[in-house]
Amino acid sequence: MSFFDEMVKFLQEGGFFMAPIGLLFILGLVIALERWWFLRSIHSANQSALQAISHALNKGDLYGITQQARQSDAAVLAMLQNGINRMQGPHRRDDIEYAMEEVVLELTMRLQKRTPFLGTLANVATLLGLLGTIMGLITAFAAVASADPAQKASLLSSSISVAMNTTALGLMTAIPLVFVHSLLQSRTASIIDTMEMAGMKLMNVLAQQRGQQDGQKA
Repeated sequence: MSFFDEMVKFLQEGGFFMAPIGLLFILGLVIALERWWFLRSIHSANQSALQAISHALNKGDLYGITQQARQSDAAVLAMLQNGINRMQGPHRRDDIEYAMEEVVLELTMRLQKRTPFLGTLANVATLLGLLGTIMGLITAFAAVASADPAQKASLLSSSISVAMNTTALGLMTAIPLVFVHSLLQSRTASIIDTMEMAGMKLMNVLAQQRGQQDGQKA
């Protein structure tokens, strides 16, 4: 019997709860792929932008950063540009940091969108698997109670085996979803950390330049 035939038999013998668990897996897979593609695009755009402005960022060249921000829609450039815009009028360091933090918070909401669903789907898949097993065992023991004594052992054994299929499928669904959920959270944290690092670097360079200017005036 081929692997495909074995899987079909496995699903058919699992009972009613195999279908909703399978739907949870498909839904989780769709969410995971969409989130991974979105995070990958944001990460790639940020890395390309940081490479393009590395010299301007190290020198505190606000004009160079602004020029790059006009040519790219990378999130890190939008954050830096928002901070630069705040510098046009009277400002404090905190005001500039808040301006950049505003962009980071908005992006964080977009980065984390739908990702928590993966953890929820994993938990629900596990619980449905356990529920299917319990319901299967209840049905099995009820059938064994009225069966011929000579057939009870074999009937109970086969019934328990079928009931366990739902738990197995629940775990096979939950484990990958938990892993992907953790992976997406890690990538999200990496993107946010990169942006915060770029913002802090700009603030430190500007503070150093201002200190040098004050020293020359003195």
